[in-house]
Amino acid sequence: VDMVVVVVVVVVVVVVVVAVVVVVVDVVDVVVDVVVVVVVTVVVDVVVDVVVVEVVVVVVVVVVVEMVVVDVVVVVVVVDVVDVVVDVVVVLVVKVVVEVVVEVVVVVVLVVVLIVVVEVVVVVVVVVVVVEMVVVEVVVEVVVVVVVAVVVEVVVEVVVVDVVVVVVVVVVVEM
Repeated sequence: VDMVVVVVVVVVVVVVVVAVVVVVVDVVDVVVDVVVVVVVTVVVDVVVDVVVVEVVVVVVVVVVVEMVVVDVVVVVVVVDVVDVVVDVVVVLVVKVVVEVVVEVVVVVVLVVVLIVVVEVVVVVVVVVVVVEMVVVEVVVEVVVVVVVAVVVEVVVEVVVVDVVVVVVVVVVVEM
């Protein structure tokens, strides 16, 4: 707005100067021509300088605005990218934690199952050994009983034979 006012003032000044110059030309043609050339040159220089300054200011403002917009867009994009990266990292961390927890649970379950299986196997082995010992003991007792029975039977038979022999001998002697 300030630049527009400056341009308007410059244009008004130029118009006024030109009007004055026209009036003066009527009075002193040669002096006015020289003055007009000098004034016009100065005015053009000033106008060109002002316009160039305005253009430079506008260009700088546009460049700054574009830079700010680009910076804002870059910041927004960077924030979005950081957001996405954080989301991805969180998802990956959660995935890794879940995998580790699952693996730990699986290992714990396997260890518990292994312990239970080992305990069951130990119990079964102990039961089998005890049963075998009992069976062996029973078999040994049965064998002992059978052997004793056989020995007793043999002894009884021997005793019976002896008694028969003694009876036969006694009967024969008495005869």
